[in-house]
Amino acid sequence: MTSGGLAKRIELRRHTANDGDVLTDEGITAAIAIGRRLDARYTLVASSGAQRSTQTAACILAAVSSEVPLGVIVEPALRSDVEDRWRAAYQKAGAGDLAFLESADPELVADDSARLAVGLENLFNRLPENGRALAIGHSPTNEAAVLGLTGEMVAPLGKGEGVLITMVGDGYTVEPAL
Repeated sequence: MTSGGLAKRIELRRHTANDGDVLTDEGITAAIAIGRRLDARYTLVASSGAQRSTQTAACILAAVSSEVPLGVIVEPALRSDVEDRWRAAYQKAGAGDLAFLESADPELVADDSARLAVGLENLFNRLPENGRALAIGHSPTNEAAVLGLTGEMVAPLGKGEGVLITMVGDGYTVEPAL
């Protein structure tokens, strides 16, 4: 963990509009627009490994136009191995909010939240003091990763939306990403 009160940050975003595993023209335009409005320097960029996530990261980076010292990586632990189970829980719950999903399949939310949190921990471990990562993943698994790491439930993320997770010492804060 960090020491001396220095922060590490992960901006965790959902991929933009897609058709299957490829961004639509609207998704490309939206990701570029996100990058243009960001005033962040990233030390590391991570994708879940899905093409739509990697493509979103690439479009954001193209608009940000800054060096990423630790490069762009795939963090497989940011992607669920049980996506069909998440879909079934969503159908049963009738909503993508984690509280509803938890009522539909409490074991899924508990187990996968803990597993997905490892992806965020892996990124925090790679970051230097005062480092910032951009991570692109999916919903509701991004929200589940936040729950597993911080114990905090966040609202469902729309396409391109995100949260900023800040780690200082052993503690975390979560706020909407701009």
